[in-house]
Amino acid sequence: MPAEAGILKNRTVTSLFAIKDDLVNAGARWVEQEVVVDDKLVTSRKPDDLLAFMRAVIATARGA
Repeated sequence: MPAEAGILKNRTVTSLFAIKDDLVNAGARWVEQEVVVDDKLVTSRKPDDLLAFMRAVIATARGA
């Protein structure tokens, strides 16, 4: 969805490896990490990363 929305140019993200090329083609810098926070954009790779993802979302919402 972020790729289709056109909001990934020059942003650092992570995701499932299967969509890496789509994100890179949308202008993102893709990295292999559990969670990536780029300003207020929080991305993660897979359901196993949910705890780390939610911690990052909460910290970002709090402005930490």
